[in-house]
Amino acid sequence: MTYTVGHYLAERLTQIGLKHHFAVAGDYNLVLLDQLIEQGGTKQIYDCNELNCSFAAEGYARANGAAAAVITFSVGAISAMNGLGGSYAENLPILVISGAPNSNDHGSGHVLHHTIGTTDYSYQMEMAKHVTCAAESITSAETAPAKIDHVIRTMLREKKPAYLEIACNVSAAPCVRPGPVSSLHAHPRPDEASLKAALDESLSFLNKANKVAILVGTKLRASEALTETVELADKLGCPVTVMAAAKSYFPETHPGFRGVYWGDVSSPGAQEIIEGADAVICLAPVWNDYSSGGWKSIIRGEKVLEVNPDRVTVNGKTFDGFRLKEFVKALTEKAPKKSAALTGEYKPVMLPKADPAKPLSNDEMTRQINELVDGNTTLFAETGDSWFNAVRMHLPEGAKVETEMQWGHIGWSVPSMFGNATASPDRKHVLMVGDGSFQLTAQEVAQMVRYELPVIIFLVNNHGYVIEIAIHDGPYNYIQNWDYAALMQCFNQGVPGEESGKYGLGLHATTGAELADAIAKAKKNTRGPTLIECKLDRTDCTKTLVEWGKAVAAANSRKPQSV
Repeated sequence: MTYTVGHYLAERLTQIGLKHHFAVAGDYNLVLLDQLIEQGGTKQIYDCNELNCSFAAEGYARANGAAAAVITFSVGAISAMNGLGGSYAENLPILVISGAPNSNDHGSGHVLHHTIGTTDYSYQMEMAKHVTCAAESITSAETAPAKIDHVIRTMLREKKPAYLEIACNVSAAPCVRPGPVSSLHAHPRPDEASLKAALDESLSFLNKANKVAILVGTKLRASEALTETVELADKLGCPVTVMAAAKSYFPETHPGFRGVYWGDVSSPGAQEIIEGADAVICLAPVWNDYSSGGWKSIIRGEKVLEVNPDRVTVNGKTFDGFRLKEFVKALTEKAPKKSAALTGEYKPVMLPKADPAKPLSNDEMTRQINELVDGNTTLFAETGDSWFNAVRMHLPEGAKVETEMQWGHIGWSVPSMFGNATASPDRKHVLMVGDGSFQLTAQEVAQMVRYELPVIIFLVNNHGYVIEIAIHDGPYNYIQNWDYAALMQCFNQGVPGEESGKYGLGLHATTGAELADAIAKAKKNTRGPTLIECKLDRTDCTKTLVEWGKAVAAANSRKPQSV
């Protein structure tokens, strides 16, 4: 067959490890979708809308390392930019590909549909540049290979999203075939002189300290240094805590693990370890108002060796020209034993079993979900009290937790888990999501039904945005109630001509006994999603959410500085 621009793109996606790509059809991308299907390297997975599509790709990248979403011009791409922004904030390489107007219309003075009604179509590209590491517009087959390779190479190197715009009449235009993919994964060679200087300064810093601790930060996974961090902890023999958004980035079964550091709402003992250390090795942190509890708890200064993805700062000096992974490996080789701060044993939070006949509580729900989590589970925690419930869970070896604390888009978790489950069907997927968040992206559960993904959704029905109530209450935090479990009957109608996608199960839980029975039924439902609607009192949430919410509210309500 004649090789086309669409085929070139499809082969590149396959070469970088994608088995699927997500899509929402629109007239500007239909020929491109045909080309991707024709090449056949990746399976086309459909979403309900472009917002969900971009977040599905984001979730896929969390499991697979990269992802792609195909949408249409303007009405689709602008909606998908929410997922681009989230992926940029969360350091996830997704490629959003937008179909675009016919190349002959560019500069013609024509006013086209799906545009803002002007004759300049460049506004979408200008918008995309602000939430991506690379963005290109393809209006000729001759320039397509170089532009496609550029955005993919930059996306993989920077661990950030990228954007492609392909004119609708160019997708099927003849094009050369791509060569080997190895160059797309290349990283620049490290500056050995700078690396050695950073290492020498860091060893001098550590040798002078008595109590040393490691704080694992949010960007460590994107820095591809999870294994190397365990090796560093083994060598130092020191305690290790993780930031809330880095939950599961360090094994909780490790003898050095000491919980989650989150300022005043840390795991028991974690705050004392970090704030009482002589030296803290802070690996890839993100210090924002959420992670610092309203700017109250930021670990920086003379007692900190801060190792960022592309820079090390210690003893008032900074070094760059190498990757975090390279520095951690070098430090591990020469690191001294520093176990003075590793005292006692880690005691995870243990929630007592409640009376199964009593109304379901937040604690009892969390306890039962924690029991469900095994070493093959990926647990999604939606923005809100689910963060704090996940933080107090104890994870077995291999369990993963996914959050979105930097971008913080409520409703993110539903389509993101859809994408994640598509990428890793061998794992168990569990979602904790509030009713307010769920209402934003609920329709993507229908795609979980369609593709028979056996995920388990714990829908916390407490009649509103409890995280917003904790930060700043008002009538705008209360929502129209749904019968959430009953939605599964709506989603179970299937696709005409397809036998699959009719196995969604919706259940209610108002007591501990009902929740236990629902979980047992969910385990048996292996051909589709199970949504368990957990009815809780609105005031029943973690104490840490309330305490944290007050701190964030105080930061938000600071008065303007006088001139």
